[in-house]
Amino acid sequence: MSTLMFFFVPTVIFLTVVVPMWLVLHYWTRARLNKGMSADERQELEQALALAERLEQRVQTLETILDSEHVGWRTRRDDNRPQPH
Repeated sequence: MSTLMFFFVPTVIFLTVVVPMWLVLHYWTRARLNKGMSADERQELEQALALAERLEQRVQTLETILDSEHVGWRTRRDDNRPQPH
């Protein structure tokens, strides 16, 4: 009986104290490591920002062309818009 208690008590202590702490610390460390963006995500974000900048330049170029060729195009567009009641 004493041999059974010799193994039972440490096993219970291990399962109630050590294993839960081990699991919590393990997953906490994993979450900290995965918190930042991966290299692929960072590259996709940089590509999206570059595309947005190019599109913004295109819109500015088109607006400049419209301003020089069709003076007042902005106000004509606003005049045709239905007025809210």
